[in-house]
Amino acid sequence: MFGAGVWCWVDPASFAAFTNWPNHEHFLHDAGVFQMGIGVMLVGALWWRDVIAVVLVGAVFTNALHALNHALDLDMGGRGTDPWFIGAVALLALAALVVRLRMRAR
Repeated sequence: MFGAGVWCWVDPASFAAFTNWPNHEHFLHDAGVFQMGIGVMLVGALWWRDVIAVVLVGAVFTNALHALNHALDLDMGGRGTDPWFIGAVALLALAALVVRLRMRAR
């Protein structure tokens, strides 16, 4: 999952040609991020037994890269506020993760 996501994110044209998908660069960047997020959560599930922490790590990772995608791909459309709103979701997930880890430490 993670490897396919990296490929889709780094070289969307090659990924689109291999999978016979339309070469829509921003869509493929987003698809790659979400694939990587699934990969992060799968590895996290092997490492941790705390499902909530695993999901929050995945949410932080995925939303942070998704915000970066929207910032880098602004010339392809979307709104200028998209990276900020998606980034805010990443920060909320990060805050929730910090709270969760502090609760576990007690």
